[in-house]
Amino acid sequence: MKKIIVLFCLSGMLSGCSVAVAMKRNDSVAGVQDSQGTKGSAGKIQDTPFGVLEFLSWNHSWNNFKYKDDSDLRKAVKLMKEAGVSIVRMDFYWNDIEPQKGNFDFAKYDRIVELLSAGGIDILALLHYSAGWAAPEWNNPPDDSGDFVNYAEKTVSRYKDKIKYWELWNEPDSPVYWQPQDGMVKYSQLLKAVYPAIKKIDPSCKVLLGGLTNQGYFALKNLYRLGGKGFFDIVNIHPFINPLEKDWPQRVQSLHANIRRLMAEFGDGNKKIWFTEIGCPGVRWWGNDKKWWEGRAPSCGQQARFVADVYGRLLKLDGVEKIFWAFFRDNKDHFKDAVDYFGLVRWDFSRKPAFYAYKKAYSEWRKKTVGRPRQ
Repeated sequence: MKKIIVLFCLSGMLSGCSVAVAMKRNDSVAGVQDSQGTKGSAGKIQDTPFGVLEFLSWNHSWNNFKYKDDSDLRKAVKLMKEAGVSIVRMDFYWNDIEPQKGNFDFAKYDRIVELLSAGGIDILALLHYSAGWAAPEWNNPPDDSGDFVNYAEKTVSRYKDKIKYWELWNEPDSPVYWQPQDGMVKYSQLLKAVYPAIKKIDPSCKVLLGGLTNQGYFALKNLYRLGGKGFFDIVNIHPFINPLEKDWPQRVQSLHANIRRLMAEFGDGNKKIWFTEIGCPGVRWWGNDKKWWEGRAPSCGQQARFVADVYGRLLKLDGVEKIFWAFFRDNKDHFKDAVDYFGLVRWDFSRKPAFYAYKKAYSEWRKKTVGRPRQ
């Protein structure tokens, strides 16, 4: 399916494939023109709601060296521009940047930032997890929050002219990513230490709350009760859902409504909400026995329809400013299940039907918003 999606339609058995073919045919020229049309005078893509999560800094044995060289990075950035991506959420791992206390190495991140900036793509930079020397485990809070603040200060200082969005940790309400769970107590303490340090360096930047799971209502409530209101600029939720269930839109809308009510209750109703992770697998129909945490994996066609629905429906929700599809590119045997197939493109960079659905959603959004004043 690298260039000719119709190959999968010969038997008429790939659900949604004819839609994907039409997307490619109708968008092949217009989509590129739209991408060019959103650029400012300096070549920067204007601010749009279209983001992706992608692991551009993954060049380790544990992730099969996903971006092993500059060529892979350039391929990804080129495809992101084609799709209409305006912002990428990516890790700035503490352990990469400060592998030994006081020894900083930004070389890898300098190159990634350079490529994205040259492509006119913004960055949402994730500051996390604990360095190997700073805590017993990567998902433990640092033994000394001052060490984390120092890493954050060094990183923000280095990239303050190119990165304006920073996120503190990923899913601190999940036992996978934050141990031990304590009702957000330790996280709130870290947030209160990091936020003013970042703002002192760059008052114009925005600091996001660490992306909360789809059960994050209670975590956010705890954070407010712990006095965290003034220490983040944007609420950040991961509303994962099973797209094969017919009521998924209502379930996401219910989560959103509860979050908005909670924000208003604590006087925080003016803040925006970003969905920095939402997605599902997209696997080929034949031999589809792959599963993810929601059960059977959707087909490529079903994934494409979900992409269209996510951007068509959820951007209409009150206060939702940006949505990040997770992920941009498939992984290779990292998660060992269908989660490896969340990408809009495959491991070999061939475009999936979801890529064209994302591109079309972006083009349709552009047509509706051209000339509309930015808010």
